[in-house]
Amino acid sequence: MNKVGIFGCAGFARECADIAYAMGLHPILIAYEANEKAALKGDYDCLLESELPANHTLPLAIGIGDNGVRQKIAERYFEQEFINLIHPSATFGYQQKNAVDQKRGLIIAAGVRLTNQIALGDFCILNLNATIGHDCILDAFVNVAPGANISGNVHIQSGCWIGTNAAINQGSESAKLIIGENTIVGSGSVVTKPCDNNAVYAGVPAVRKK
Repeated sequence: MNKVGIFGCAGFARECADIAYAMGLHPILIAYEANEKAALKGDYDCLLESELPANHTLPLAIGIGDNGVRQKIAERYFEQEFINLIHPSATFGYQQKNAVDQKRGLIIAAGVRLTNQIALGDFCILNLNATIGHDCILDAFVNVAPGANISGNVHIQSGCWIGTNAAINQGSESAKLIIGENTIVGSGSVVTKPCDNNAVYAGVPAVRKK
């Protein structure tokens, strides 16, 4: 069984390990912080990051939800191979899987649906049962939480976090609905208008929080 190294030892890393197992891979969790290995629950193969040989050939993934931490790891190991972890139950529209396969470091969990003409950046997380509609753009290091629904013609810029069961209403071909970079959309929120950079939006409809 081929192996994959997954950074992280907490709950999301274990969920990424589940995806790896479903893909027929053997996950090895890599403790990003020294205390992670000691706190790991369950019987997993685990290494400290310091135990990872400099010349290793282990393909990598990042099982850490924090966008900033994920970006730091991706930059530190930029020259090494990052694979996509894609659960077999995820589904894709016409030619969409081919486009996804050109990216690196994606985590696509069970039940995710991508329709078509969707552009994903590297190192995005699409968590359980999230849906992404036609003609969307998700830049690098976006995290879409479980059950979030993103309608067509939406552009989510880099570093955004879209909360559990949030809904992003559709944009148009001429004017995509834009979620500005590093912005958080709260769980259960309904976004009907563009969102600024570096902000927090919540509510129905979602409004910017001070």
